[in-house]
Amino acid sequence: MRNVFSDISLSAVVAGFVAVLIGFASSVAIVFQAADAAGATDAMKVSWIMALGIGMGATCFFLSLWYKAPVITAWSTPGAALLATSLNGASYAESIAVFIFAGALALILGVSGLFDRLMRWIPLPIACAMLVGVLFNFGIAIFTSLEASPVVVLVMLLAYLISKVILPRYAVIVVLMAGVIMVLFQPHTNFADIPLSIGALEWVTPEWNTSLILGVGVPLFIVTLTSQNIPGVAVMRASNYETPVSNIISWTGVSTVLLAPFGGFAFNLAAITAAICSGNECHRDPSKRYIAGLSAGVFYAIAGFAGATVVGLFSVFPASMIAALAGIALLGTIGANLKAAFDDERYREPALITFLTTVSGVSFFGVASAFWGICFGLLVLMIQTIKKAS
Repeated sequence: MRNVFSDISLSAVVAGFVAVLIGFASSVAIVFQAADAAGATDAMKVSWIMALGIGMGATCFFLSLWYKAPVITAWSTPGAALLATSLNGASYAESIAVFIFAGALALILGVSGLFDRLMRWIPLPIACAMLVGVLFNFGIAIFTSLEASPVVVLVMLLAYLISKVILPRYAVIVVLMAGVIMVLFQPHTNFADIPLSIGALEWVTPEWNTSLILGVGVPLFIVTLTSQNIPGVAVMRASNYETPVSNIISWTGVSTVLLAPFGGFAFNLAAITAAICSGNECHRDPSKRYIAGLSAGVFYAIAGFAGATVVGLFSVFPASMIAALAGIALLGTIGANLKAAFDDERYREPALITFLTTVSGVSFFGVASAFWGICFGLLVLMIQTIKKAS
């Protein structure tokens, strides 16, 4: 462990914390909607948070440690949204079976090696263009958040601009501190109602409903694959981490199967939070950014065990502050991937089509725009290649 301790840096630890903060605060409400649709009780909801925290914590920590790269996992937010609208009428035990089935499909995809081969067919500029499309609205959110909290966001933005000149390595840390201080001085900030409790896991034996498994389980697998795992791999490839993604997908599938009976509905590679842990703001040395993955794993586990306390704490921070923090933390990644996507003239038009399709948010057959951005970009590239060959 000597090398790990020597690699620890404050900026990487904070990057992991920011990733967890944004991951929880931005979409935990959707997870609770999915739990409500599945018929979960309050105790079961706490079990969901605990199972998700344990799963993300373990996969982030051990995969990052093993591959010495910032491997950031997350729950499937689009998957949670799908479940929130698709599980009405299903029993809780039947919903658990859906989660296990989707996790098993991810495990099969990873073990077979198909996912790794699929991702190697995608040129880096097209992958970067898709990633920029995924991140684009987070950058815009810095300025749309000005309407809701102009003083807080302006102070955070000013802190970023100044710290980029004086302390560039710690810019995100300064922004986080500025945001927290501003929230603390808001008159409506109230920590008194935050519950103090430790979570508890609740096992529920699955009940197998074939029509529900096929009708919800398969879409859950597809949505998680197209809107989470593919962008997640794009983040790693854009940062030059050549980790064996099929192995990672296999472990997220294993985690889902094991923790589904407790409420761990879907684990996958992260994209937004992974980008925070993969850029220069995390650490200038790419070989030491894995510390952010270890940090995220620890904070995810703490968040999971704290359960309701963490959810209540995150609810204190206004949405505009969280949105601005995410956007500012991702500015460097957005800029670097814009350059990588459009720098090579050979790929410029396919990359542009990929970017525009992804950022449009268009969805066909319930499949997210990130997947269609890749498809349309590859189609344009293929047509151009055929034209040049003829």
